[in-house]
Amino acid sequence: MTSGFPTDFTQARIIPAPDDPADVPQWRGALRRWREETRTALGYSGERYARPEFAWGWRCFACPFVLLWDELLTDHRSGRYTPERYLEYARAFGGMDALVLWHAYPNLGFDERNQFDFYRDAPGGLEGLRALIQAFHRHGVRVFLGYNPWDTGTRREGLPDYLALADVVGRLEADGVFLDTLRHSGREFRQAIDALRPGVVFESESSLPLEHLHDHAMSWAQWFRDSRAPGVLRNKWLEPRHMMHHTRRWDRDHREELQSAWMNGAGILVWENVFGSWNGWHARDRWLLRLMLPVQRRYAEHFALGEWCPLVETEVEGVYATAWTHDGSRLWTLVNRDPRDVQGALLEVPHRGERYFDLIEGRELETRIRGHRAVLRGEVAGHGLGAVVTLDPSAVDTDFRAFLERQRRTYAERSDDTRFPQRPIALEPAPPSARREAEAGTIRLGPAQPLLRTTFRNRECGTYGPAPFVNVWKPKYPHLHQPVVEVRQVRLGAFALDPREVSNREYQTFLAATGYTPRDPERFLAHWQGGAPPPDQLDDPVVFVDLEDARAYARWAGKRLPSEEEWQYALERTPPPTGPRVWNWTESERSDGRTRFCILKGGADYRAEGSEWYADGGPQPPDFAAKFLLGPPGLNRRSTIGFRCVVDLRT
Repeated sequence: MTSGFPTDFTQARIIPAPDDPADVPQWRGALRRWREETRTALGYSGERYARPEFAWGWRCFACPFVLLWDELLTDHRSGRYTPERYLEYARAFGGMDALVLWHAYPNLGFDERNQFDFYRDAPGGLEGLRALIQAFHRHGVRVFLGYNPWDTGTRREGLPDYLALADVVGRLEADGVFLDTLRHSGREFRQAIDALRPGVVFESESSLPLEHLHDHAMSWAQWFRDSRAPGVLRNKWLEPRHMMHHTRRWDRDHREELQSAWMNGAGILVWENVFGSWNGWHARDRWLLRLMLPVQRRYAEHFALGEWCPLVETEVEGVYATAWTHDGSRLWTLVNRDPRDVQGALLEVPHRGERYFDLIEGRELETRIRGHRAVLRGEVAGHGLGAVVTLDPSAVDTDFRAFLERQRRTYAERSDDTRFPQRPIALEPAPPSARREAEAGTIRLGPAQPLLRTTFRNRECGTYGPAPFVNVWKPKYPHLHQPVVEVRQVRLGAFALDPREVSNREYQTFLAATGYTPRDPERFLAHWQGGAPPPDQLDDPVVFVDLEDARAYARWAGKRLPSEEEWQYALERTPPPTGPRVWNWTESERSDGRTRFCILKGGADYRAEGSEWYADGGPQPPDFAAKFLLGPPGLNRRSTIGFRCVVDLRT
């Protein structure tokens, strides 16, 4: 072959289309030969895809990534899951077929608990999570759990990860496993889960090796670059029943992902809450996905089981089309790569007496018949999508007309609004406290207006403000996980900070005096025995208390929690603390309506070793700040987090 493009596509993620349209027929021939030769070399059968229990996988087009502590999913005041609220929100995207339910990173590593403990300590434990998953099932939504292979430095289960994972998947009745950072799983994972629950899909991150295509029914198309003329997803071409989900989690324009998915019969992973950083989709992209999904769902068999012919000829430069044929019906998906709206002749196709319908605008197409050819005339919006289907006149029934009407209404909602949907992050006001004299031994400071330099580790959860890697292509070293400094001028009143954390003994006195009972007792004072602290820990910092438990003590004591600024300013001016080191809660709760978080200070004796993905452990200098995502109390209460108090001083 003398073409100007490679013909071995094994290393490609997206097989790029040729620049010269004259090369497209040869390119398609090379694609077909490569597929046949590769299947033969692999001894590929696709047997697993043919099983009925796995058929849902190639129909799974929309899959959001959802944090367990997302305020749309979990009401932190009542501690209840609210799946209906999330499902209602998802209607703006066209609904969802599945979701990834994420639960650990970036909070994994603040204490000794492992990723499986985070499932057990969610609201209601495993039974509560199973009820949540069953609620999604009742709405036809499948649920993926996450697996973190890098979690090797926390508490061990006493059995291999593949058995622990299989146990959780079976108990929760999950439908899939998202393999975080893994391009594929080991055979023992597949065998263990198959033995407990049939039809569980493995979805790999990034580029799944071809030799694992037979038992990983899904994969992410994460940060896949496309060519000007839309290319072909390699794994989807080799096995059209393999579902791929395009995603670029830091992008704010998703046109390329949407168009590539459209031209490949592939799906989209909607990711707005990126581990606690807000990077929401704007109105135009939500509208495009609302148009895509009904067509993909209705014609899923065309994309998975039909004959696929990429880059058929169109009548307009900048408009590209893919043809799909199944069970006598022909479907074309089109994309407009240019900003201008296109109107007029789009396709010239063989005519077989059918009727032609625009599935995006929801109407019958204007057609000019020339012998055995039909010229199809329609419209494709700038940077938009098109779809044409042929139907025998007898197949134009009430159900199809209702489908067209729904598409017509959605198309009428057209939005060209690409403004970013900002979510302001609000700082919860500190509870008031009476001014008083300082107690002996406290750290007395202020009033002052210091310039504070606060150091974070640049994780994907960000710091105080917006998402940290907006429009960054695949963030990694030196950006990811490196120190980042926030400099702020702050105003502090006169205050006195306790020199050490509240002890178990002091917290026991508080309980005896008040009878305090938390709204959610999960893991409250989990280290105590028979309602009392261990005798050898009476003067150690009280732990296994969440932010509300700490605030309750402070109110009783006539004090409050320190702001992070007060804590840092005071500890930078005093000798480092002695005795057991634990992180300190601060009065720094913030929320953007989707994620609540606060700032922990001080560090802890505990450190999870072995992975850069863990939260920071070990003692930390006063300027270091750790962003801690607030979830339900059972996830917030840690063996490594305590608190100290502050009072406002009379001046």
